[in-house]
Amino acid sequence: MKKILSTIVAALVALSFSAVVFAAEATAPAADAAPAAVEKKEVKKAKKAKKAKKAKAAKKAEKKEEAAPAAPAAK
Repeated sequence: MKKILSTIVAALVALSFSAVVFAAEATAPAADAAPAAVEKKEVKKAKKAKKAKKAKAAKKAEKKEEAAPAAPAAK
């Protein structure tokens, strides 16, 4: 009876150890992927800001062009 109990306990210990190792391996790639996702978001934000800046500059140039011909006509 003692031998059966020790075999069962040894099997449970081995099973729990393998579960801990498996859990550690499963979380490692997810941790590596998180900074990449953050980096992608930052790149998207930078691109969006750049686009907005270009659009703002284009609007400003457009307004300038509209105002420039109107000034000589007023003379």
